[in-house]
Amino acid sequence: MFIRYGRIIPQSAAGGTYLIAMTIGAISAYPLANVWVSYVIATLTLLALAGGYGISLLNTTGLALKCIETSSLSFSTFLLMLPTITEIFLRLPEGAPLARSLDAPVLLYAQAALLVIFLLGLTAQLILLLRYR
Repeated sequence: MFIRYGRIIPQSAAGGTYLIAMTIGAISAYPLANVWVSYVIATLTLLALAGGYGISLLNTTGLALKCIETSSLSFSTFLLMLPTITEIFLRLPEGAPLARSLDAPVLLYAQAALLVIFLLGLTAQLILLLRYR
């Protein structure tokens, strides 16, 4: 969806699949989480999904609401990537992971890079929304 439309379109089939998959993923974090931050990320993901999809149900064409919808859904994607990149760095390669702890510099740099990519991508999405409305 990001490539085709430049954002997540809640009303599309892919948008519906995204909502279902992200909701299942976020809810499944509660019984599996080992650290408190996992609960925070899962809760923020559910709130971002509810906000983004809730706004899409209003059936309004206001630019500000489209920007909030886009920001909320993109934020949910960012929240998905944080634990993903953390797990990759803490577990791979097997036997000699890239990071040995949550405060390893290489992991913190990777998370910071992910934040920068998110902010740049969100900025591009909002600029495109402003241009084409």
